[in-house]
Amino acid sequence: MKSILIGIFIFISALPLSAQIEKDKALHFGAGAISGIVGATIADKVSRGDPYWRFAGAITASLLAGLAKEAYDENKYKGWDNGDLAATVLGGVTAGVTINIFSKNRRKRKNKVVLNSFEE
Repeated sequence: MKSILIGIFIFISALPLSAQIEKDKALHFGAGAISGIVGATIADKVSRGDPYWRFAGAITASLLAGLAKEAYDENKYKGWDNGDLAATVLGGVTAGVTINIFSKNRRKRKNKVVLNSFEE
């Protein structure tokens, strides 16, 4: 549920970008954010909450999604665009940073509750 909320937050934050840059780049950013959320979630489960692996998972998933899309575009339309790839990876980086920020806050609250229960 939290991943869905973070995804919605990232999508909404990407909407103003479409006014400043091409709509295509904003769509790539959104796709990178969504794939980054999936990659970060998988890496979080595998690494048992390690923030470095979570961030690496977000970047890796968005990079793979971007490479796959650009390989498809090159094969189908003869048009590889490094700007599209960069926008996709930037979406994954944004997702990874956002997830790590929210996870740190959750971990601090969780640790505080555990410490307070031991003090009583």
